[in-house]
Amino acid sequence: MTFFANIDWSDIGQACLDTLIMLGGSLILTIALGLPLGVLLFLTGQGRLAQNRVANAVLGIVVNILRSVPFIILLIVMIPLTVMLVGTSLGVAGAIPPLVVGPRPSTRGSSRDR
Repeated sequence: MTFFANIDWSDIGQACLDTLIMLGGSLILTIALGLPLGVLLFLTGQGRLAQNRVANAVLGIVVNILRSVPFIILLIVMIPLTVMLVGTSLGVAGAIPPLVVGPRPSTRGSSRDR
């Protein structure tokens, strides 16, 4: 067990606790902010209970900006790997590796949204 000889298990425990606190905090904030935003976006859509084109457009812009933040972070984090793979982190070639790594399902354009 010399492989684990230099590990300070109290630091591992603290790191696990810190991770759980970060996850819990982000979960609470995501629910507190995201759920009302999503419900408002849905309710202000065309043919819905509180139809309002202006409010729906503004909420749609906010949601689309917030949805792009994780991808922008991924672009930045992947710069070294992207440069190693394609020789640049700029332009179309620089966007390809993060686009391969970070796809996610999207409900945009589904028949239910129309």
